[in-house]
Amino acid sequence: MTQEIIVSCLSLSFLDGTEPSHMHYENDENYFRGYEWWLMKEAKKRNPKIKLIGLPWAFPGWIGKGENWPYDYPDITAYYIVSWILGAKQYHDLDIDYIGIWNERAFSSKYIKVLRHSLDRLGLWNVGIIAADGDWSISNEMIVDPYLNEAIEVVGAHYPGTKTVKNALLTGKKLWSSEDYSTFNNDVGAGCWARILNQNYVNGNMTATIAWNLVASYYEELPFGRCALMTAQEPWSGHYKVESPIWITAHTTQFTRPGWSYLQVDGHLEGGGSFVALTDGLGNLTIIIETMSHNHSKCIRPPLPNFNVVPQRATFYLKGSFYMVQTLQVWHSRLDFESGKSSLFQQLHPLRVWRGRFSLDLDVDEVYTLTTLKTGWKCGYPEPPPPQPFPSIYSDDFNIRNPPFSEAPNFADQTGVFEYFVNASDAGDHVFTLRQVVVQRPITWVSDADQTISVIGNFKWVNMTVTCDIYIEKPRDGGVFIAGRVDNGGIYVRDSKGVFFWVFADGTYRVTSDLAGKEILMKGLAGVRDNAWHTLTLNIQGNSASGLLNGYPLWENVTISKPGNGWAALGTRSFEFAQFDNFHIEAC
Repeated sequence: MTQEIIVSCLSLSFLDGTEPSHMHYENDENYFRGYEWWLMKEAKKRNPKIKLIGLPWAFPGWIGKGENWPYDYPDITAYYIVSWILGAKQYHDLDIDYIGIWNERAFSSKYIKVLRHSLDRLGLWNVGIIAADGDWSISNEMIVDPYLNEAIEVVGAHYPGTKTVKNALLTGKKLWSSEDYSTFNNDVGAGCWARILNQNYVNGNMTATIAWNLVASYYEELPFGRCALMTAQEPWSGHYKVESPIWITAHTTQFTRPGWSYLQVDGHLEGGGSFVALTDGLGNLTIIIETMSHNHSKCIRPPLPNFNVVPQRATFYLKGSFYMVQTLQVWHSRLDFESGKSSLFQQLHPLRVWRGRFSLDLDVDEVYTLTTLKTGWKCGYPEPPPPQPFPSIYSDDFNIRNPPFSEAPNFADQTGVFEYFVNASDAGDHVFTLRQVVVQRPITWVSDADQTISVIGNFKWVNMTVTCDIYIEKPRDGGVFIAGRVDNGGIYVRDSKGVFFWVFADGTYRVTSDLAGKEILMKGLAGVRDNAWHTLTLNIQGNSASGLLNGYPLWENVTISKPGNGWAALGTRSFEFAQFDNFHIEAC
């Protein structure tokens, strides 16, 4: 059974914020938004054979025509997805290998068939459909609907606990754990990853395992902080850390390739743990062994039943064409939870094989790779810069003519999308601005906020002064805010608290302690109007906050109790156009 080695891309909305779509509106197409195009091209530079997957987590609102549902108009949804695949090729020379349906949400058999037909009609026969990126229940329909079964190439489940179900096996399709891991990237996370990389096949016949997520490059206090294979969450300092799950990954990915096959063996070790064996069909053999103990290999989900692993001597017998193998290269990792000094991906002396037989003494919490390949390499890398907190004084005037990305650095959009904008109608100081561009509530994956918001800074900030020029574009009921001490984001953004300073197109202002705008601390008249630039300043010191409009005090001495710290932020009252410029923070 073939094994796939995957990098997963295409996401409009996810656990820790939002990403821009290639089609904000029905008549809009832009294949240069966001960082995913760059990420895919960089991945291909390093490994031209790496596989690329698209999986929508949400959809632009125009697809549902007012309903929070992507399947009422399956031709429109398929057009949106196929456009992204075609754009990847046309503008970036990227071939998308697989496409999903809707992350961890309901599937539509009709839509899957329409999508397959749309792909085939445009010559995209090589793009496989993965379904349904939730549980295994789609297999119940596949075994009674031959057209649905034919449309799907891979049955993918999320966090399957290394187990599959009978009907999934009966489909005859490749089975994948199409999202897994999602665990804090310390040594327990490495143990989780080592165990499921093997046991998803040993227990569940799954030939691919995809980690969410690859690199933790989002503020750590957002949901699922550092639940990635490595950490790079300080672009302002350049600091990064190659965590232990990276080297656990190397035990598999350095010694196999897409297209290799798993050998049909019982991969359970007598003393606990597991092994898998793979071949390229050309005489090469790779065996990966793991002996992760229960408490040192718990993933974030699902709950892990108790099991025991003990030190053991394992004897292996190579048969058939592999009987002639005389030597295996050995790579080893040991997770040391007592001293904290783990040994990761070290090359040991080659192992002699005698007449197809060899033995190995296995301790607990170890990973071995035994392989005929001599290409393994633990690469060195420059010592990264030391970690630094987010700058306590930070400014961005957004004056960049040809930005490398569509979004400003360090801002983390949580609802809505904030993009660089050339304000051609303004001949003054606001030609280059930051603009919120999503004007219709998306078809959401989770219960996103009704307001748009982008956070920035250091979550530990207590006292801060935030200043920003704002431009309300929506007449009558449009509005914008700046904020401090914002305490939440991602899937919990709807419940965000903080200090929010709002101004509205009807000339009023409001100070609230929540993003929803329901907990009002002060309100009144401000004289702000739409289609005009104004400057807002929010000052938070200890238990008191004050606000300025165009440099003059508007409100002061508002008592605040909690939250006691958090990010700075900006955003809009609803899904509406609005612009921001000359953003400045001074904080501590």
